[in-house]
Formats: sequence, C-alpha cells, structure tokens
Amino acid sequence: MQKVLFVCLGNICRSPMAEGLMKQYSKERGHILPIDSAGTSSWEQGNLPHPGTQAILKREGIDFSSMRSRPITDEDYYVFDWIIGMDHQNVADLIARAPQGTADKVHLYMEVVNGKQKQEIPDPWYSGQFEKTYQMLMEGMKPWLNRFKEGS
Repeated sequence: MQKVLFVCLGNICRSPMAEGLMKQYSKERGHILPIDSAGTSSWEQGNLPHPGTQAILKREGIDFSSMRSRPITDEDYYVFDWIIGMDHQNVADLIARAPQGTADKVHLYMEVVNGKQKQEIPDPWYSGQFEKTYQMLMEGMKPWLNRFKEGS
C-alpha cells in the first residue's frame, strides 16, 4: 500500500488541505491510503491548520480536528513512498535534506497535471487565496490517485 506525505513550508495551509482532500477523494473511490502532511520548517509546529484551510475543509465535510503541524523527519523518507512538495522551494529543501537513496521519492504536486507540470501551488498564507489553492489541488487529485494505484 502506497503511503503519501504532502509537504509545504509551515504545514498549516497547502499540505494539510491536500492531506484532507486526498483522504476524502481516495476513500470515495474505494482506495484508502495512509496519508499525512508535514512542513519543511518547524515554525508552526503543533498548530491547527490555518483558518483559511479550515474553512475549505469544513465546506468539504473534512474533519481536521486531529491535524497538527509538524516538521518532516528523516524517518518520513523511509516510511512514505511519495513525498509531494507544493512549490519548487519545498522540493529543493526536501531533496537537500533527503537521506541517501530517498530523494527519488520527492515530487512537485503539479507534475501530474497535463500542461502544468512545472507550476507551483502558491502559498495562500501570503496571498489569502485559499480557494485558488483548493482548485489547484483538485486538479491533481485524479492523476495522483492513479499514480498511487500504479505504485510508480
């Protein structure tokens, strides 16, 4: 079974939104996966998702009460099959800190969306555009789930 970790900078906006949405999306399609999220920093450690992310998750009927920000650990690179960063800086940071032999697990979220493979999901913490984040994440749900099912 493929294990998935979504990663952004603080783990309060994009990655917990991706975690909640993918858990729901995959479950609705009969493919339950272990999914988590983390941050490349520890700035927000222990905090709930940002209120903007909470609003989206509430709207979609997703429980976020047990979600707490945490920084990525070396162990995560061994536990998870997919480590998916939201932007180029996340990916660069993830690759730079990857234990030997694990950097190939790191991917950019939008790489599975045709015509948008190099696009980033901008941090809504700065822009306030949580709906845009939601829309971009939804574009990747089906192609990511297909990749998880294939295991490659």
